[in-house]
Amino acid sequence: MHPEIKKATVIAINRSEQKGIPKAAIPEGNFLVDFGLEGDAHAGHWHRQVSLLGKESIRKIEMLGVEGLCTGRFAENITTEGIILYELPVGSRLTIGPCLFEVTQIGKECHQHCAIYHQVGDCVMPREGIFARVIEGGIIRAGDEIAVV
Repeated sequence: MHPEIKKATVIAINRSEQKGIPKAAIPEGNFLVDFGLEGDAHAGHWHRQVSLLGKESIRKIEMLGVEGLCTGRFAENITTEGIILYELPVGSRLTIGPCLFEVTQIGKECHQHCAIYHQVGDCVMPREGIFARVIEGGIIRAGDEIAVV
């Protein structure tokens, strides 16, 4: 008997209207070509239109003793599960639901440490979060599948 292959999926779509605050989960997100998530403060015509972080990365911080981490706490637009995002090379393309994304950056410099960093001395977003631009847009919801193309 073969072990079940787990599919990569979207756990949550998260948005904030201001920079520098955690994002709130929303039922669905409209991702606009060469812009990002409609209504999100980080969207725009630049290389970091959409941020993604895996539940696998969030679990690393939970294992340090931080409880109650909800999706969007690390300011990610898309919370994923079943794919190790930070191992994807820049230039990789992902389909998520009807959308096509191109990975533009792995990790980021953290100029102002977040509350989680101050609490436990670490944060995963600067190392394991990824950024992408929207090549083909559309509506994404929790449960949508993710594939590397």
